[in-house]
Amino acid sequence: MSEKISLPLSIIIAGLFIAGGVYWNGKITKENPTPTQRQQLTSENVAATIRPIDVNDHILGSSDARILIVEYSDTECPFCKIFHNTMLSIMQEYGKEEKVAWVYRHFPIAELHSKSFNEAVAQECAGNLGGNGKFWEYTNKLYEVTPSNNDLDPAELTNIATEVGLSSIDFNVCLESGEFDPRVNFDIQNAQEIGITGTPHSIIIDTKTNEYHTVEGAYPYVQIKTVIDLILAS
Repeated sequence: MSEKISLPLSIIIAGLFIAGGVYWNGKITKENPTPTQRQQLTSENVAATIRPIDVNDHILGSSDARILIVEYSDTECPFCKIFHNTMLSIMQEYGKEEKVAWVYRHFPIAELHSKSFNEAVAQECAGNLGGNGKFWEYTNKLYEVTPSNNDLDPAELTNIATEVGLSSIDFNVCLESGEFDPRVNFDIQNAQEIGITGTPHSIIIDTKTNEYHTVEGAYPYVQIKTVIDLILAS
């Protein structure tokens, strides 16, 4: 029964995304695939390449939520700044009831934003010093204050750490140590394995049907909400 429901739902969600300018990832091996075939191929491709969510991930909400949204983001990307606010609104509505969880992963694109890698390391330092809560608090503030497009003053990284209650001394030691460079590179590698070429890039995982819906771009709250509601109603 669930299979009969999930296939039409996939077509509906695909239609919503395509109509709005969201593109599906995945290599289509058949000529002129049907929407169902396209979604199945996309879902299988992403499922095979995305790194499994584990204790090292930064998760806002319950890891047991019906829907997991894995976002690969660049802190100096202006569209990521917009989508970050969208996701905050989504979590405010769906996170408390454990319907949706948000998984944040780094994908700083050095060719466009040379400062974003160090900012990603700063996020990791905040999480290391203060736990998952401080990671999210620091990340939220970072997106709030950055002008985007590589214009954030590097001195603000320490200022933000102090503002969220972290030791500036410990933070700077961490930031300059290079300890978390491999952690950021780990996310970048996985993004590249999936085939991600831009940010924000999100993957909506329906844990009930094990379907993966790939979303490219800074979609508004109403559109993301529509997809979430369709999944939850299925």
